[in-house]
Parts: sequence; structure tokens; C-alpha cells
Amino acid sequence: MSERVSEPVPETETSRRSLRRTLERVGLGLTAALAVAMLAFIALDWLRGFPPADLLFGQFMVVGQWMDYYLGTNVFRHPFMWRAIATGVLIGVAAPLVGTYLVHRQMALIGETLAHTAFAGVAIGLVVIAFTGWTGSLLLVALVVSVIGALGLQWLVERTNTYGDVPIAIVLSGSFAVGTLIISWGRDVISIAISIEGFLFGSLAIVTVEGARMMAVLTVAVVAVVAITYKQLLFITFDEQAAHVAQLNVTWYNTLLIVMTAVVVVGAMQILGVILVAAMLVVPVAAASQLAHSFRETLVLSICFGQLSILGGFAFSISQGLPPGGSIVVVAIAIYLLAILASSRSVTALSTH
Repeated sequence: MSERVSEPVPETETSRRSLRRTLERVGLGLTAALAVAMLAFIALDWLRGFPPADLLFGQFMVVGQWMDYYLGTNVFRHPFMWRAIATGVLIGVAAPLVGTYLVHRQMALIGETLAHTAFAGVAIGLVVIAFTGWTGSLLLVALVVSVIGALGLQWLVERTNTYGDVPIAIVLSGSFAVGTLIISWGRDVISIAISIEGFLFGSLAIVTVEGARMMAVLTVAVVAVVAITYKQLLFITFDEQAAHVAQLNVTWYNTLLIVMTAVVVVGAMQILGVILVAAMLVVPVAAASQLAHSFRETLVLSICFGQLSILGGFAFSISQGLPPGGSIVVVAIAIYLLAILASSRSVTALSTH
């Protein structure tokens, strides 16, 4: 009579899991440290004029000079480049963070829709500035219009009997049509004031001091909101009906998620442009979903992949003299393809933990 012996978990598998978790923690730690450093730069840039801030800001510029010396470039010694890098790093945190919820709720097109809404906001802002001489922030106008568009989209989704993606398609095409009409109507005046091309395709040149500050504030706000409402957003993501039964205010949390998406889209539009901004909400999350075994792990990996996409895209853009938006998206897609090759499964079953 033979004894039945249970097979122990192979030590190699245990070691692999341990190494995986260690790499994830290191990646997340490095991303957090980089984001904090970029937030510090934006704060010092804001506080220039005060002696301590001036001294520390100068140290950033010294680091940039050394980077230029060793890399053979002539870009990192300029404050505008640091502002663009800081904005990009913060986009690499906020966009995948919100995008993880959107992708798992099959709402990937929301980002594209709100980007077109933000474009209408830019068009409105350009006309206001051109005709009135207003000196306020163009991105602030885009942010307000995008948030209004997000709330309008949420209202349409809840009050129409059409298929779920119909209101999204209507708002996407309608907002871009409005922006196009406004730009055409004020073409002569707007062309003198500023080119719309930078907002369509993204550009380092349109990252202003105010834009970098706005992205810093928005990123801190988004991270804080997600940290506070993590369990509620997770609940409605995987079982909205059960959330209704549990008397969770599903409408409020849906609205919160779509408003956060609008906020991230406006900030990311500076680097990626209206046409490509949705990619940072989707592609890093898609790559993470190929490798992750839980929602929390997807969240961590998507932020790490988002940061790799931003830094790799910047490096490719600077070295080749190419636009940053397209470079970042191409790197993100390359990471996604590598994740598919590295994955041992074609369909990912996620745990909600």
C-alpha cells in the first residue's frame, strides 16, 4: 500500500515570488522618491526669490549641468526642461493610478473623450485670451471645461437608455467639433497668440510654470483621494450591484472617478497632447495586467511601467529630437509587448486584494 505524499511548493517558485515582490517595492520606492524630488523642484521654482529656495534651486541647475556634461547634451541646465521632466514624472504616477480603475471598469475611452473636452476648453481659453487680453491660465480654463464635460457625460450615462458607449461617443465627437469650430472662428487672432498644434500633439515648450504647478497640485490631490477612497473605488470597480445593495453612494464615487480622470487628462495634455493623452491611462495598465495577480499588484506595476514609459520616452525624444508625446507612447507600447512576451498566460484572472 503506497502512501500519498503532498507535493511541497517548489523553493524556486517561492524565491521567484519573493524576488518579484522585492522588485515591485524597489520600483515603487524609486518612483515615489523621484516624484517627491520633482515636487520639491516645482516648489522651489515657485518660491524663487527667497534665499533658501534660490540656493536649493541652484543646486538643481548644477545637477543639470553635470548631466549635460556626462551625457553630451545641452538641455538639463535649463529650468524649462526640469519643469517638463517634473510634469512628466507626475503624469507617470497619476495617469496609471486613475487608469487602473478605468481599464478594469471597461471605461478606457473615457480618457479619450475627456481629452477632446479639454481641447474644447483650450479653444475657449484661447479665444478669451485673444479677444479680452485676460492673463489667466489657459490650462485652468481647460480644466474647468473638462470637469464640466465629465459631469455632463456622467449625467448622460445615467439618464439615457442607449448602450453605454453611445454617450461617450457623442461627447467625444461633440466636444472636438465645438473646439474645431471655435478655433476656426477665431483663427486669425488665435494664430497670432499661440499655436494650437502643441496642445494637439504635446510639446515641451507649452509646459509653463503655472502648468507644472497645476500638475503638482492635481497629482497630490489625486493620490490623496485614491488613498482615502481605495476600498470604495475597488468595490464599485468589481461589483457595482453589490455596492448598491451595500448602500454605497455609487453615483458619487463614479462621479469622483470621472472627475479625477478629467483632472489627469488636462495635466497630461501638456506633454502628450490631446490625441495621445489617453494612452497613458490605458497602455501601462494593460502591460501591468499581463503580469499582475491582483488588483493591488496591477496598480503598483502600472505606476512603475508608466514611469518607465515617461523616462524612456523623454530619453528617446531628447536624443533624437522628436516630440515627447509620440516617444512616450511608443515606449509604453514596447513595454506592453514585452509584458505579453514575459507573461505565461493569455488571460489574466485578478484577485481583488
